[in-house]
Amino acid sequence: QVQVVESGGGLVQAGGSLRLSCAASGIFFSINDMGWYRQAPGEQRELVAGITSGGTTNYADSVKGRFIISRDNAKNTVYLQMNSLRPEDTAVYYCNAGAKLARFSNSRLYWGQGTQVTVSS
Repeated sequence: QVQVVESGGGLVQAGGSLRLSCAASGIFFSINDMGWYRQAPGEQRELVAGITSGGTTNYADSVKGRFIISRDNAKNTVYLQMNSLRPEDTAVYYCNAGAKLARFSNSRLYWGQGTQVTVSS
């Protein structure tokens, strides 16, 4: 099985920064794409940023220029550096990881439990 655990959330003032981390662990052949999503109260979960195993990134328009996603493949860890935070960034942030349990198996998506980010005005 694969476990995905986020850390680094908290309370920050508008304009501040936070860094989220997410580590995948367990028994698997490889970790492929990893990403960050967020869900605000009453809203649908939305993509924040994603990164492939080769380092190709994509971002939601709302965070471009403010957030940076990166990863350490040796540690199966993905990071989200969040700068110039705004109150509308307040949400539970979820990490996911695509993992292959065996060399020729399909990739399956695993989710973390989420970490709360609150930005005060």
